[in-house]
Amino acid sequence: MSIKQQLDMINGQIAACVARYLRAPNSVQLIAVTKGQSVAAIKEAIAAGQLAFGENYLQEALAKMEQLKSWAIEWHYLGAIQSNKTKPIAEHFAWVHSVSSLKTAQRLSKQRPATLAPLNICLQVKLDQDIHKTGITVAELFELAPEIATLPGIRLRGLMTIPAKDSIEHAAQVFMQLKATYDKLQQRGCQLDTLSMGMSNDFEAAIAAGATQVRIGTALFGPRVKKE
Repeated sequence: MSIKQQLDMINGQIAACVARYLRAPNSVQLIAVTKGQSVAAIKEAIAAGQLAFGENYLQEALAKMEQLKSWAIEWHYLGAIQSNKTKPIAEHFAWVHSVSSLKTAQRLSKQRPATLAPLNICLQVKLDQDIHKTGITVAELFELAPEIATLPGIRLRGLMTIPAKDSIEHAAQVFMQLKATYDKLQQRGCQLDTLSMGMSNDFEAAIAAGATQVRIGTALFGPRVKKE
């Protein structure tokens, strides 16, 4: 299948899930994850109408941005954030989904150019007891979110999580837990509108739980090219 056919199929599946779970039409945005994918593949997706793309590796993303700068692409940063990466991330992306500390949020706030719109951010929440996973715990979140929401140059939009790859049932539980946490933050006055959760193998469960953005790569582009 071509990328256009894959994209049409995935958008159809998303729309069907939205209807099945009585969500508002067009309430779920597809972020096409393009780590390890070629610029040619991204151009095919653009030609088919996709304009929101997610990248995990900064240098790879910057190279693609340079080659695709004539298109009005909405770039989303999904990867781990080291301190030495915050400045280029703040300068080049519209969204960052993987903010997992106050320090990172403060650096992005300080380094976002005043000529650009505020940087949209999601806080990555750790809901699995996996020592290898990064993220803010729920207990930390209720302290940090209100403080981060006041920072200039960035706009706290919502929450993101990546469940352990145990089972769809486990992922569904994590997604429902994130939605409950999101609801509590809203009740406490945080102005949130985004739940970034769900990938190629579990996006239906994410939509059922309330996702507003799903991050899909493999189901759209096929297996990514492995780095040497």
